[in-house]
Amino acid sequence: MFNKILIANRGEIALRILRACREMGIKTVAVHSEADRDLKHVRLADESVCIGPARSMDSYLNIPAIISAAEVTDAEAIHPGYGFLSENADFAERVESSGFAFIGPRAETIRLMGDKVSAKEAMIAAGVPCVPGSGGALGDDPEENLALARKIGYPVIIKASGGGGGRGMRVVHADGALINAISLTRSEAASAFNNPTVYMEKYLERPRHVEIQVIADTHGQAVSLGERDCSMQRRHQKVIEEAPAPGITEEQRRAIGERCADACRRIGYRGAGTFEFLYEDGEFYFIEMNTRVQVEHPVTEMVTGIDIVREQIRVAAGEPLGFTQDQVILQGHSIECRINAEDPATFMPSPGTISQYHAPGGPGIRVDTHIYNGYKVPPYYDSMIGKLISYGATREIALARMRGALSEIVIEGIKTNIPLHRDLINDVAFQQGGTDIHYLEKKLKAQS
Repeated sequence: MFNKILIANRGEIALRILRACREMGIKTVAVHSEADRDLKHVRLADESVCIGPARSMDSYLNIPAIISAAEVTDAEAIHPGYGFLSENADFAERVESSGFAFIGPRAETIRLMGDKVSAKEAMIAAGVPCVPGSGGALGDDPEENLALARKIGYPVIIKASGGGGGRGMRVVHADGALINAISLTRSEAASAFNNPTVYMEKYLERPRHVEIQVIADTHGQAVSLGERDCSMQRRHQKVIEEAPAPGITEEQRRAIGERCADACRRIGYRGAGTFEFLYEDGEFYFIEMNTRVQVEHPVTEMVTGIDIVREQIRVAAGEPLGFTQDQVILQGHSIECRINAEDPATFMPSPGTISQYHAPGGPGIRVDTHIYNGYKVPPYYDSMIGKLISYGATREIALARMRGALSEIVIEGIKTNIPLHRDLINDVAFQQGGTDIHYLEKKLKAQS
């Protein structure tokens, strides 16, 4: 096992990794920007290194600075968390070529799954169900592309191969708009992702977002940890997640989980990962794989009892998984609300000083956050400041506990999206379960 790990991230996930390391008796190095000197994990780490100014490009995305910090502190491994460099194949390659362990997949795996065209091709070869589409990159022949769209059936969606986070997508409903949409998406993809490759898929009208958590070691073992429903989204950004997904049967869970685990074995996957699917009319359609720990990993931890971050570290150190597929048993239900520093009506970021913070408590309540009284939320990074998680023997109990926790939590001095969560937890359609990915957008539009 490692003696010392450098945490190449900030905020709640950095604190989450630090806590896992402490539990395992591993020393920690916190790297931080000049704006993040007072982050909780920086104060708690065994060592800390400032790696640059506030701008992410000059600090958390500064690969030479992070490698240098690992060298001067004699760290043995680097955990990238999520976001920033977590799915950067060049970073993973540089980490390992510099003599450190990268707590995540191999660089070639990140490249394979980071390109949506090659990822889809790999999944089709592995027998994972995919959305009907072009099966690869679109060519330049307008007539061929029109014929393909007609074969798939409108509406179709044009996607950037290197895209993500809801960017690089265009929905097309008829022949007349197709060629222009392909051209515009190509230009946008080249500018935003330095990759002009685009592909075409069937656009599902009312799908849910259901994802499968997997973890694999270097000894040929790959295990599914069940599914999460992440359909409550705004602009393709998740707002509420839960596990297990309402309405998914044990037979469906086992079948799709086995396919995902088998795909991991086929591509030589290492570490934690998530297969994201659109789910409609009882069918799963693969859309992408996230080759890192997810923001919403706590709900899976709550229903499986498995510490995903701990297992990431063990696998990176070369140890086998501490459990088999038969030992993964889902019990109860868990819900997570992402708490953002933003105006709940306009969704504009709301940086500033937290004048008062009170965490909720009680049975089945977990709070993953780095904030505290007097903490200054900087304007330079993602607006998420924490996650509120509830657990209960049933979904109804988890909902009731979340409702209570949202009534207890206090964050003053800045605006947050807590009022939105209070509204959603009491929403009749959400309480029934199974809302699609467009539900929140439609609800907000109707309220405006």
